[in-house]
Amino acid sequence: MSEEIKKSEAKKPAKVETKKEKKPGFFAKAGKFLKEVKSEISKVVWPTPKQVLNNTIVVICVVLLSAVFIGAVDALFKFLAGLIVS
Repeated sequence: MSEEIKKSEAKKPAKVETKKEKKPGFFAKAGKFLKEVKSEISKVVWPTPKQVLNNTIVVICVVLLSAVFIGAVDALFKFLAGLIVS
């Protein structure tokens, strides 16, 4: 009889136990994301007001110089186009 039990057990496919892990919900994911954002923001080294002012002045100067350069190149091309057309 033990042989019959062994044969019947051999024929049956083994049951694979799979535990479905519960995925975190939307709000759990959102909460985790916000905690990580807070953690990363605390690591940021923010500039001083003086650094912000200096960087702002540099940006404004570069923009103005670029505008003058582009305007001069445009005027030059307009002048050359006028010479060619007339």
